Amino acid sequence: MPPLRILVIDGNLAETRRRQVAAGGQSSGEGYVATLQSLRPGIRCDILRPADGDVTLPADAGFEAYQGVAITGSALNVYDGGAHIDRQLVLTRAVLEAGLPVFGSCWGLQLAVTVAGGLVEANPLGREFGFGRRIALDAAGRAHPMFAGKPAVFEAVTVHRDHVARLPQGAVELARNEMGLQAAAFRYGRGEFWGVQYHPEYSFGEIAATALRYGEVLVREGLFRDAGDLDAWVGELRQLQDDPDDARLAFRLGLGPALRDPALKLAEIGNWLGGLQAR
Repeated sequence: MPPLRILVIDGNLAETRRRQVAAGGQSSGEGYVATLQSLRPGIRCDILRPADGDVTLPADAGFEAYQGVAITGSALNVYDGGAHIDRQLVLTRAVLEAGLPVFGSCWGLQLAVTVAGGLVEANPLGREFGFGRRIALDAAGRAHPMFAGKPAVFEAVTVHRDHVARLPQGAVELARNEMGLQAAAFRYGRGEFWGVQYHPEYSFGEIAATALRYGEVLVREGLFRDAGDLDAWVGELRQLQDDPDDARLAFRLGLGPALRDPALKLAEIGNWLGGLQAR
């Protein structure tokens, strides 16, 4: 069987990607590719960056060349509009109408929900940052193949201030916590969408870089006391990145098995890839 070929849609603008890399992280598209390839060595990935106007597939590929599409996170807000967002909505609609299975992290969920007729708004509860706590699967989530092997209640790496206020008609909610909906699945056109509001693809180092990129915003919003408080938290995450088995830091940060076991942390994406291979 030939290796999977996945189209990765990078949701960020070039400047955001540059700032993330400068803070010690990865560019969103390349980071997602690295995660996919860690789960399935030999997988082939192509990246499109529609926020920057890059919507042209490789010369050797139409949509039929791909077994699936993954959509990254983004610092954008879908309700703000503009060509950089409209291009992403058009592309998301096109891949779903073409019948491709799509997985979306955070922004990817918000794009697909909007395309399918749902509603995304600023979360009145504010920003969810760092670790989404007490994410609970409902009965539909426990039965859904995306969450095979996942604990019924778990933490996940997260960064967002928007939320899905209304799912599209026919969509199934799979998980939620006190900050709102955390996972859903639905069909649109001929395609099937699985999405989460968090970032299974993010490492501890990646969310540390994201904290530095947001910096003053997180302090202003009261998530950190001051810059020193934020820097100390970033330092702990970087230590945990270097030594994921550090029980002291896992205890201090309140991290359960779904963030300490790489297979559990990446279960959603791994299960999606497994489904693509089984087709």
